[in-house]
Amino acid sequence: MSPSLRRRIFNMKVENLSRKLITPSNPTPPHLEKLKISCLDQLLPPLHVSCIFYYQPSAHDELGVNNFQRSEQLQKSLSETLTIFYPLSGRYSRSNFSIHCSDQGVEFVEAQVKGCCLSQLLKGGELETKLRNQLAPTLFVPDDSPLVKVHFNMFECGGLAISVSISHVVADAFTLFTFVNAWATASRVGIEKLHRPSFELSSLCPPREMHPRGVLNQGEAEENKIVTIKYVFNGTDLSKLKLEAAIGSADGSRLLKEEPTRVEIVTAVIWRSLIRVARARRGYSTPSVLAIPVNMRGRAGPSIPQHCCGNFVHYAFARFKPDDENNLQFHELVGEVHDAIRSAIKDCGKACNGDEISLMAINDAKELAETLGKDGVDGYLFSSWCRFAVYEADFGFGKPDWVSNLDNEMECFVFFMDTKDGEGIEAWVGLDDKSVLLFQQDLGILN
Repeated sequence: MSPSLRRRIFNMKVENLSRKLITPSNPTPPHLEKLKISCLDQLLPPLHVSCIFYYQPSAHDELGVNNFQRSEQLQKSLSETLTIFYPLSGRYSRSNFSIHCSDQGVEFVEAQVKGCCLSQLLKGGELETKLRNQLAPTLFVPDDSPLVKVHFNMFECGGLAISVSISHVVADAFTLFTFVNAWATASRVGIEKLHRPSFELSSLCPPREMHPRGVLNQGEAEENKIVTIKYVFNGTDLSKLKLEAAIGSADGSRLLKEEPTRVEIVTAVIWRSLIRVARARRGYSTPSVLAIPVNMRGRAGPSIPQHCCGNFVHYAFARFKPDDENNLQFHELVGEVHDAIRSAIKDCGKACNGDEISLMAINDAKELAETLGKDGVDGYLFSSWCRFAVYEADFGFGKPDWVSNLDNEMECFVFFMDTKDGEGIEAWVGLDDKSVLLFQQDLGILN
């Protein structure tokens, strides 16, 4: 790190200016004041799903409106949006697995970023890494905290970074972006243009008696230092990797019957590097398992609501066995990932009622807990936000220049998001700090 960059990082800070609770503009009717969470929600750990939207000043600096005025507009439209996303303004009670929708409010923080321009952050590197997690609340929060937290970060250059965090107990990525884009629409053109969301999953898959924290518990604190690194695969990179998989399939024992998706390709190439890194550190290969959440919306039986808010995913599990070195060939891993995801999608189509979906979710959670905690097996969680409407959040001053998540400091967690042009994929990989250099060398980042 250069001395000038070290000084810049040392001098930058995020100063909170105000903190308030935003409540719905109209009170929630009494008959809606209690909402049971679903069985799928019940299985999630107490963390937030978070995203940060970055807006360069050039997108809105000629409108004659300062950022404090924009903050007022966002608070007003947020209050209006909460009238139809009313559960998000409530509080969660784990003792009876329900949301008390009594309009307690969403947390809204105004903050000033000092010592750094947004353009500097968007260049990436250590400055981005050090600052990004200061722009949003922590991921792990108490049950009685606000279900939604918004940080409105103002840079001295006029840029904005708006972070939105929603409790995983009530939201998955689909729900997060459904809410954010509805809020953006309300801010830009009015609440009349919004479609009312559905919160019907709990009636279909009611909570069940089980361990008070559910099956997916927050693990013990990691002893190792976890580093999250980002690598961008552009459209050209993905085309080359697809060609590599096709050539390997034609020459090898495993024929790819369908063209793999972008996500399947990137999943396989990162998985291959993780397997090689583990082998390099140990001196021998070990079995490896990927857990991949698959969105069930539009894939479950016809009686299942297709656009419901809440958690609605089924897990695919891809496996590598080190008994045959051919299994580590790229096209073999692509085929394993592809087949696992297609199998999970077929499972979704077979689920015709709430009981079947609940049973799938419980079995998923048990297998996931075993996958990530079994001795002698390397377990990884791969999650993709690709093809969600991530870059559509136009609050009235343009679409975001960049969107990111937070570093969750979880080893063996890999996260994907579309690049702004929709052609590439940003991959975020959580690694033990002792594995970072090996991983970068294997993936070819240093070249």
